[in-house]
Amino acid sequence: MNTEAIQYYENYTPVADVMVIATCIVFAVLIYNAYINKTKTFLYLKFIIGTLAVASVSNMLYHIAMNYIGSVPNFFIYFTRAMYFIGLFTDLWLYVLYAKEVMGLDKKSGRPYFYIAAAGWFTILFFETVGTALHIGFYIDKDYVVHREPNYVFSVGYAFFIILILVMVFLNRKHFIKQVIISIGETVSVSILIMFIQQLHNQFSFTTATFLLPIYGLLYHIHSNPYDIETGTVSEQAFIDLVDVAKSKHQEYYFLSMYMQDFEGKGRKYPRDIQRAVRYFSTRFFKAATIFQISGGHMIMVADIKLNPGYKEQSQWMLDEFLKVYPKYRIDYKIVFFGMDDRIADGNDYISFVRYIHDAIPQNTIVKAQKREFDEYFRNKYIVGELQDIVEKNDYEDSRVLVYCQPVYSIKTGKFDTAEALMRLVLPETGMVYPDVFIPIAERKHCISMLTKIILYKTCKEIKKLLDEGYNVKRISVNFSVYDMREDSFCETIESIIGKADIPFEKVAIELTESQNEQDFELIKTRINELKGSGIKFYLDDFGTGYSNFERIMELPFDIVKFDRSLVIASGNDERYRTMVSNLARMFRDVHYSVLYEGIENDDDERRCIDMSARYLQGYKYSRPIPIEKLTDYFEKIG
Repeated sequence: MNTEAIQYYENYTPVADVMVIATCIVFAVLIYNAYINKTKTFLYLKFIIGTLAVASVSNMLYHIAMNYIGSVPNFFIYFTRAMYFIGLFTDLWLYVLYAKEVMGLDKKSGRPYFYIAAAGWFTILFFETVGTALHIGFYIDKDYVVHREPNYVFSVGYAFFIILILVMVFLNRKHFIKQVIISIGETVSVSILIMFIQQLHNQFSFTTATFLLPIYGLLYHIHSNPYDIETGTVSEQAFIDLVDVAKSKHQEYYFLSMYMQDFEGKGRKYPRDIQRAVRYFSTRFFKAATIFQISGGHMIMVADIKLNPGYKEQSQWMLDEFLKVYPKYRIDYKIVFFGMDDRIADGNDYISFVRYIHDAIPQNTIVKAQKREFDEYFRNKYIVGELQDIVEKNDYEDSRVLVYCQPVYSIKTGKFDTAEALMRLVLPETGMVYPDVFIPIAERKHCISMLTKIILYKTCKEIKKLLDEGYNVKRISVNFSVYDMREDSFCETIESIIGKADIPFEKVAIELTESQNEQDFELIKTRINELKGSGIKFYLDDFGTGYSNFERIMELPFDIVKFDRSLVIASGNDERYRTMVSNLARMFRDVHYSVLYEGIENDDDERRCIDMSARYLQGYKYSRPIPIEKLTDYFEKIG
């Protein structure tokens, strides 16, 4: 070995590279056994670790070969040295791509960084290769003499990538949490300091080690997703990332969702025996299954179908085992099994899907979701999207919201001069959607107030038209919910809509259902009192269903009490019910409430309700709900 090679080798110790290789192996073991979010950024990080390990191995082999120069083919020395440089600069390029992903840059914004990094990578390797070929920088002559002319390619390349990454972070700093920038910046600073000290001492041992330090920071700050020690679960975000990567790679997973209402909410922890049961079920039936904690009481187990080809039988074994041990715990549950569906957009969409199923099923129910459940979810999702679009557009003339009416028969006049306005939706993809479908959705999604305003506006507009054409319109009622009442501008909005329609306020009635909530009851009471003086009439809707408090009803200045269809049916089936309903109606009449019976379907219903102090009758005997424009078929013209 010549003197130059001896001196060069003496400036290198393999200890640092051995530690880098060992650390990369430890990273691999931890990544395999721990759970880390499966994202594109994590894929880049694995490549970073892999190329760094390649660079360290190549560096060791290169220096070992230099120790035996003349005995080892020159090609091997050149090759290992080239692999060392390729590994390091590929690492730097991957750091640029990693930063681009973390910042969430779209293709247009991220493309310049990709091309600049690629250009830097190729330029550096080109000059290093050409330098060796032209005997500039490092080369071995025919006498096995090692030449190391001053060559700043590595230093310039290293500085180029560091500056590029710093510029990226600075220009896109709004995408990072401040603490993450500081921590990773300090880690990179330590790496640069080590490189500087190494250069001062003409050392070459710790270069690969400096590339290792930022990986610690990235794993800790961005990819840290430890298992919950008590249950062995990982986070909701990990589930979202897993599904998103699975979709991009066309992987198939099978899901088991369990929801336990008792553990929903902050501070509610699973008892130790439940924790043990969760850990047991996570490993007993499926290979490499993972449980994700979506919320306090909601967990989803995910199994890779490729690793579990008998997943359907395995899921049934799990279910059988669960039902065996369930009597021991007696905790309400909802369980949903489901596979992947190409129509589901991402991990968040799967969570929305399973929550939709949870909302639709009663406690202690098990569902194996099939195409029908997915179709229902997408129909629901479409309706939600349309409702939200209606709210966003804020257009009282929105053609998707229709007003239907059911005429109301007056016992006193023997005519139809009142009616109840009813909502309908007509959507491009589904056609007619009925209230029992969209109203619960609208209430959950806080869209109901906009729908009510549109119905009120269109109802007032039609009342104005009927009056102008000479029809006798006593009033038309519009249903309002407590969600409408909660708006601070409720009374102002009602008065504004009716006022702008230029109709008398007494031509409009507001129908309300009784609230069991004390706060809502007081709010309803306040709203009625605020609007009562304007002439608006108020109906108590659905009397006889659920909970009724007579003391509260008497506190509210209603004009009409609507007896629910269930009371009409009960009064026709049992004489005791008939007596009870008749006495209730007489009591309301005696204290100056008018009684309206809903659900009149035949002559017997009509006669019975008239005998039970009816003032108004409404039901299919007289008319099914019709478009409000067809009220002219029932209302009479004056004079």
